[in-house]
Amino acid sequence: MHVSVVYALPDEQFIEELDVPEASTIEQVIQMSQVLVKFPELDLAVNKVGVFAKLTKLDAQVAAGERIEIYRAVPRKPRDAHASDDKKERIRAKKERNKTAE
Repeated sequence: MHVSVVYALPDEQFIEELDVPEASTIEQVIQMSQVLVKFPELDLAVNKVGVFAKLTKLDAQVAAGERIEIYRAVPRKPRDAHASDDKKERIRAKKERNKTAE
């Protein structure tokens, strides 16, 4: 059965196509792909995994043709970053108003 394992960093991609036995689990396929050897910072207890952008558990069985994806943590969502910047700006403006009012 043919499957692929993918992991993407901002400047590098790992894509491995494998032929695996029937009834293999997500975790077994990831181990077979050697992605954990190439990227030792990956920790399957921390990093989430999915199949075609849908989160899944490590003990789920894979089906032929599936793409197993290992997700990395994203530092902040862009919308959250903007909201945080807006809040900081409002606090600065309020402090300025309070200084000029004194």
